[in-house]
Amino acid sequence: MKMTRAKVWMDGQLVNFEDAKVHVLTHGLHYGTGVFEGIRVYETSQGRAIFRLREHMVRFLESAKMIELKVPYSVDELCVACRDVVRGAPADGDYLRPIAYFGLNPQGNIGVNPLRMPTNVSIACTHMGAYVGKEQLENGANVITSSWEKPSSRSALLTAKATGNYLNSVLARLEAIKRGADEAIMLNADGTVAEGTGENIFLVRRGKILTPPLSAGILEGITRDSIITLAAEMGSVVVERDIARAELYTADEVFMTGTAAEVTPIGTIDGISVGKGKAGPVTKGLQSAFAQVVKGEDPRHMAWLDLV
Repeated sequence: MKMTRAKVWMDGQLVNFEDAKVHVLTHGLHYGTGVFEGIRVYETSQGRAIFRLREHMVRFLESAKMIELKVPYSVDELCVACRDVVRGAPADGDYLRPIAYFGLNPQGNIGVNPLRMPTNVSIACTHMGAYVGKEQLENGANVITSSWEKPSSRSALLTAKATGNYLNSVLARLEAIKRGADEAIMLNADGTVAEGTGENIFLVRRGKILTPPLSAGILEGITRDSIITLAAEMGSVVVERDIARAELYTADEVFMTGTAAEVTPIGTIDGISVGKGKAGPVTKGLQSAFAQVVKGEDPRHMAWLDLV
């Protein structure tokens, strides 16, 4: 992907990719004081479409509110900016990354207190492709249970998609890679299943689809919400409850959902095969239903697609 062809939206203006820069003393760089979104862009028969754009922008501003970051743009203005960025992106640009953060102190100094810092907002479009891998989408990802614990809601604003929260995810993902795995699942302070490094977790066990509740310390995923809706339309009610680690090993199917991961089956967890070690029938059914939606082939959910 020739990123020099792409434009980046920065504080109300489209700039060349190579000119999208921030100062080394930017507060968000030092303290993780920012919020972001990840949004997929899909090719449909009617042209390029951004998946659930408005919902992402609503969550973006809600995350900013939680860390007292004042974003000077409305949901509508941010949606327009996202469309503008996608229109100028290369053909393989399939992933939008809006980010807002505390910027440079007007006096040029740095400190923990962000109150005198301005807010900066940027939106870029890049290529993501298959996040975990194309082979894993069919045969299942190899996953470990990370030794890194998910922070509790007493120590972090877990419902905010905040940049600082993701150091925890980075550490877990590095651990997975070093152990030869594709991804990691994190437990929370209670020892129950929370989420992956950037994905929500679902499992199929004894005929039920289960997923951890928000109280388990997970992000309220937009893809997660989409899958719960699609499962209901297919006749399956998703039960939100605490999930013990051992239930992952004895599940018939386990899969991850997220903007990047979409619907990715899990083949093994800590070296133990999940079901038959590849995508099961429920996972495949949801993968297919989700693919129809994002390609614009499901008339029930055209409202989820923002045509550019």
